[in-house]
Amino acid sequence: MNHLPEPMHASVVRLPDGTHVYADPNTLPAALQGPQVVHQHIHQAPPDRTVQRIALGSGVGAGAVAAGVYFGPLLIAALTAMAVNIAFLAFLALVLGWTVHTVVKSVGGPEGTQAAKNVRKATTRRKQG
Repeated sequence: MNHLPEPMHASVVRLPDGTHVYADPNTLPAALQGPQVVHQHIHQAPPDRTVQRIALGSGVGAGAVAAGVYFGPLLIAALTAMAVNIAFLAFLALVLGWTVHTVVKSVGGPEGTQAAKNVRKATTRRKQG
């Protein structure tokens, strides 16, 4: 069969199973074309999963991962709720203090007015000193 012309753009290629075929090496699957360069991009883990990945890497197990996933947001929610309660109590104390000041000043007559002035003077002295 040497008298047959060789097909254009093709050559004899030996496949992994040992058979020979006429094929263009550029049209073969990637597995038959030889080694390929693999580009691997390594990114930093997001902050919320760092603890879980450290726990998995150190062999702590699924319990630590589940605790991190469950108790992390729970802790943030609890701290936020406490901060809101403290802010509300501070606002309530401010309003009650202003109310007591106004009532004492208006109901107390001259003594109440003088007491309010004394309190105001005392607070301004503390701020200056």
